[in-house]
Amino acid sequence: MDRQPAGEAGEGQREGAVEEGNAGGMRQKERMKRRQEGDDEEVLSTKKQMTDHGVKVASHYNSLQEVGLAVRSRSRIFFMRNFNNWLKSVLIGEILEQVQLEGTRHISVLDLGCGKGGDLLKWRRGGISQLVCADIAAVSVEQCQSRYEEMKKKSRINEKIFTAQFITTDCAKEVLSEKLDGPELMFDVCSCQFVYHYSFESEQKADMMLRNACERLKPGGFFIGTTPDAFELVKRLEASDSLSFGNEIFKVTFQSKGSYPLFGCQYHFSLEDVVNVPEFLVYFPLLEHMAKRYNMRLVLKQRFSEFFEKKVKNEHHRSLMMKMMALEPFPCEDQSQPDTDSSGEYSHAKEHYSRAEVKVPLGTLSRSEWEAASIYLVFVFQKMPRG
Repeated sequence: MDRQPAGEAGEGQREGAVEEGNAGGMRQKERMKRRQEGDDEEVLSTKKQMTDHGVKVASHYNSLQEVGLAVRSRSRIFFMRNFNNWLKSVLIGEILEQVQLEGTRHISVLDLGCGKGGDLLKWRRGGISQLVCADIAAVSVEQCQSRYEEMKKKSRINEKIFTAQFITTDCAKEVLSEKLDGPELMFDVCSCQFVYHYSFESEQKADMMLRNACERLKPGGFFIGTTPDAFELVKRLEASDSLSFGNEIFKVTFQSKGSYPLFGCQYHFSLEDVVNVPEFLVYFPLLEHMAKRYNMRLVLKQRFSEFFEKKVKNEHHRSLMMKMMALEPFPCEDQSQPDTDSSGEYSHAKEHYSRAEVKVPLGTLSRSEWEAASIYLVFVFQKMPRG
């Protein structure tokens, strides 16, 4: 990408904060008093705006209705959601394997921004012992806890399900360690999936989120996650004739372009019926720099496309992909798909399909789904031993 997000000098500073050269004592005091009152109002207004953003995010995810598989399968982004879920499964599975290879038997995990508990089965398959789920949306946390209780109820008699704690809190504003049942609890893994970008509203929030993710990690522990790639978002914005880009399933709208502050660079993201909230650019080199404060080093950062291309070569991951229906079969069984593809949603698959040596059916995502999925990246940080 040509342009990197950059901070603007003096951003957020008020003009005339210091008044000079006035000898009128009473008038000066009165003016200072009025100015202080005005400053206080501005601080309160700023705090309110920052609070409101967290409220917006919580309100949005609280209002999302839980739907069954039948409804989800009719969604325009059914395969993209499965693809993202597969990618998380591979990431989580490989990290848990790595922790186990180090000889850890009792694995503790922090799911930071757990949502409705979409990763509970991944933690179960990974054989963890302890889980803490935290999220800003109370309804989501309740549903997550209900899923967990249902999972325990339906588990096999001899199967040992991990213990779990569920916490409703804004992890970008409050210290999570103070809310843990076990005050000495340390984690082997912190997972933060499609969440961290909400905290980049300010340096304070981004740092608090990072603190909550990393301060309770054991030496050698991992902080893993997925987040939009700021470089890709800005690249697409700069290529657009307007302040928006997207397609029939997603839309990204910025407030301006040409200047991208390090924190608080807001855009609005909407995706089908799943996401419709403000988000913030995460300038990754800055995140990497901030993580060093918590003794973290970057182990992996890859765009979804790169991660997919590498992991799909693994037979086990390919098998899981088919099981999770993470790609759409092409051509579909009734052969209607190529005939009705007037918008070119599957032109890339058609081109591949036409090659003689290709095995069919192919697995693919529609052009619109791939455009949406490919704005994300996956990251892995590891905690270094102090020394």
